[in-house]
Amino acid sequence: MSATTAQPAGKSKGFKALVPVMSAFFVMGFVDLVGTATNYIKPEFNLSDSQTNLFTTMVFFWFFIFSVPTGVMMHRIGKRKTAVLSIVVTLFAMLLPILAYLALSGTARLWTMIVSFILLGVGNTIMQVALNPLMTLFVKGDKLASTLTTGQFVKGFASFFAPIIAGWGFSQLNHAWWVLYVIYLIIGVVVCVALWFDQIEEPAEEVTNPTIIGCLKLLGNRVVLLCFLGIVCHVGIDVGINAQAPRILMEHTGVPLAIAGGATSVYFAFRTLGCFTGSIVLQRMSNKLALRICGGILVLSAICFGVFSTITNNPPQWLFYVAVALVGFGNSNVFSLFLSQALLNQPKRQNEVSGLMIMGLIGGALFPPIMGAASDAMGQIGSIIIMAIGVAYVMIVGLLYRLLETRKAA
Repeated sequence: MSATTAQPAGKSKGFKALVPVMSAFFVMGFVDLVGTATNYIKPEFNLSDSQTNLFTTMVFFWFFIFSVPTGVMMHRIGKRKTAVLSIVVTLFAMLLPILAYLALSGTARLWTMIVSFILLGVGNTIMQVALNPLMTLFVKGDKLASTLTTGQFVKGFASFFAPIIAGWGFSQLNHAWWVLYVIYLIIGVVVCVALWFDQIEEPAEEVTNPTIIGCLKLLGNRVVLLCFLGIVCHVGIDVGINAQAPRILMEHTGVPLAIAGGATSVYFAFRTLGCFTGSIVLQRMSNKLALRICGGILVLSAICFGVFSTITNNPPQWLFYVAVALVGFGNSNVFSLFLSQALLNQPKRQNEVSGLMIMGLIGGALFPPIMGAASDAMGQIGSIIIMAIGVAYVMIVGLLYRLLETRKAA
């Protein structure tokens, strides 16, 4: 039986209750530290692209393992407590790199970072499953996509500042790029305490005893399946470009990592801008038109990346940054559009649907190693081809949006 009981809505609707939840989206953005961290770990341990991208797999693999069980657990202990648990796990993930660089070296440091990445993945899995349906207590219906995008907008700040803080620490604090873990650990503690004391009333779920098998059977629903695959592609593009963009620039221009790492900040700056724009525009625009626009922008980005990578002599850097900006902006609202469509399709089983959708973040484990292997074999054009597969899916589903419009009874 659910740990929460049906109560009249009231306290959970206020702005005061919403602030800690929105702040938790900032902690959700800590998962994007993996892209920044791998670019500094790669030269430190002399790793190849494919080896380095396995770190990303270590983070996002856990979305496949824990997402659905978390949806079942959340039914029993509630959304808010599940979110608090996720932040606690994330705090341990932030603490380990600090210990690694203060007290360890060599192989011991590398393995400690690996454990940190694993905990970061586990914590973020639980958090993603809990926070998105928690937002449904504050907003309903067609405005859900714009509200989820607002959460992604807050999340984007953590992603945006991470490479900036790491670059500052590397250049100003004797290569101490890991100072970003110290700063984010402090922020995480504050958010965890605020959410623990937050007053949110959670109504009981109508499905009283969800099971893992029952959750997985929801993939038999066409809308749920297409949204799941859409999230796989969205996160694959997101994480793959996050990790690969600086390497694309370095391979074709020879600029150092300290400068190329700024490409990640450009990506997250435009993703954050896209989330901000989406939080406003999606309240007035249909999800169908929004997804088609996002797909079109992503296609333009893939074309720009492709052209940049095929120019052998002094390719224009502005073209690369245009491509990065377009993929950041175009990909910013894809997650919210697919997630909200799935949640609205199964309103009585939102905990289970949320677990399934977040399992789609396994795309962050699948795309980067494939992109890394392709770049090792073909150069960076190989990684761009892999990214383009995800782009094509988003565009095709946008054009065939009617496939997402049929609702089936739970």
